[in-house]
Amino acid sequence: MKKLVLLGALALSVLSLPTFADEKPLKIGIEAAYPPFASKAPDGSIVGFDYDIGNALCEQMQVKCQWVEQEFDGLIPALKVRKIDAILSSMSITEDRKKSVDFTNKYYNTPARLVMKAGTVVSDNLTELKGKNIGVQRGSIHERFAREVLAPLGAEIKPYGSQNEIYLDVAAGRLDGTVADATLLDDGFLKTDAGKGYAFVGPAFTDVKYFGDGVGIAVRKGDALKDKINSAIAAIRENGKYKQIQDKYFAFDIYGK
Repeated sequence: MKKLVLLGALALSVLSLPTFADEKPLKIGIEAAYPPFASKAPDGSIVGFDYDIGNALCEQMQVKCQWVEQEFDGLIPALKVRKIDAILSSMSITEDRKKSVDFTNKYYNTPARLVMKAGTVVSDNLTELKGKNIGVQRGSIHERFAREVLAPLGAEIKPYGSQNEIYLDVAAGRLDGTVADATLLDDGFLKTDAGKGYAFVGPAFTDVKYFGDGVGIAVRKGDALKDKINSAIAAIRENGKYKQIQDKYFAFDIYGK
């Protein structure tokens, strides 16, 4: 009888444990080329704000994260054909993207900025950009903004596969500047040796038409995963985990208003 009781107690204890191993892992798409949001450490592992937030959300939902690296412009196609279950890669919530995917609530919100040689004068009307070569990441909201707003002013828009490639060509003088997320540009370029002599110029870009309502996590249309992730975002905001991760990378409230 004692053995039966012991076996029963062991069975209950096993059932009460998190079922990470038994559940299907959550495959999350990410492009690890955007410090401090996501990049590669010397040992090849992914590090950054996006990566840490994703792991915190998986822990909160009691599922195992399986990270899948992909170039940014291939993330939505990969989601649609079920190679991944979600996209957590600093993807802005825009009306255009909402036609293809569903988004969770935002998990951060920062403006876009233009970086050029320090001392370059760019007024709010941006007319000084005529004839300037501006690099943008292919498939990003910044490419759309640049083509629809900067190109008509005479700027030459040059699409690239990754922001790191753009930094190399800016530093080499093959580009006059780039438009991207302000925090990404600050940490990924301006604070590096390659970014010395460059600075933010012109106004901050916040037009909802192009830059949406912040950055969210994309899932397939109608997927109930959206509600689970929203609950997890709210939970890590409430229990202090979000702030712990934020303070590791930023000296300000990146969540925004």
